[in-house]
Amino acid sequence: MRFRCQLVALIAVMLLGTACTPEDSALPTPAPVATDAIVDSPPYVCKFVPDQAFRLVSGVKGSLSEQTNGNETNGDCGTPGAIPKSLSVAWMQEAPQSTREYLGEVMDDRRKVFTRHGAATLPADLGEGLAVHLAYAGVDEQPYQVVARFNCGGKQRIITLYLAQIAKGRDGIRDTIELMRIAQKRYGQLYACTPGK
Repeated sequence: MRFRCQLVALIAVMLLGTACTPEDSALPTPAPVATDAIVDSPPYVCKFVPDQAFRLVSGVKGSLSEQTNGNETNGDCGTPGAIPKSLSVAWMQEAPQSTREYLGEVMDDRRKVFTRHGAATLPADLGEGLAVHLAYAGVDEQPYQVVARFNCGGKQRIITLYLAQIAKGRDGIRDTIELMRIAQKRYGQLYACTPGK
């Protein structure tokens, strides 16, 4: 009989202990937001994006190769070897074959798509532009995109960055905007013009 009383008391204590456990202790802890700074330092991927910053933002590991097409006026570069490419960069410059009006049309088209998906407007010092995560993107697409139209050397330019992924815990929109800031600065260095002028 004494054993039964002890067993009942033990069960009662266990039930009370379980009942008094706070419910929120079972909730998962949110993942911390990564705050490592994006730094502009060589070497660069596709001429405009710092390798170390790209790896920090995307979580990509291993060696990267690049394939570039075009010239200073119009071109693109990507990191082949994976589908989708982990990074693609496209640029165009106001020229006889790419008039200011044409660049405006390109931006209008991108704006229509990006704003339907909750795009963030770029800071004014980066010119006219948007950053977006296209949640509907297919397996062969790069859902993180940022585009900017800016003046450099008295001519309009457009740079677009496409990323296949963002590292866990990173803010994809904020990070792609910072990569765009560096890409514009690099563009000015490479092509002897001052972004924003």
